[in-house]
Amino acid sequence: MKFKELCVLALDTDTVRRIARLARIRVPDDELPTLADELSRIMDWIEQLNAVDTSNIEPMTSVADIRLPQREDKVSDGNAPEKVLANAPDRQGNFFAVPKVVE
Repeated sequence: MKFKELCVLALDTDTVRRIARLARIRVPDDELPTLADELSRIMDWIEQLNAVDTSNIEPMTSVADIRLPQREDKVSDGNAPEKVLANAPDRQGNFFAVPKVVE
């Protein structure tokens, strides 16, 4: 069975021309049929994915069930106040000085 027989949504060249115009992409007229075929294949693949029942599947962030190492959550000044404040436009001691914005 060929792709054309499987494709549920086939995009024509006029639709692809309009999509390209909306996306501000210049597509030569001789490339429109090829692009229409490729986009139709992508839409068909998306339809196949939509047909899969994922109602009982938990969302995941990775295919491997691993946890990233975490550091202890503690407040620190980084032990480098001079480096941090080296490019400060104005400072008072080890702090950034900012203009007063509320009276």
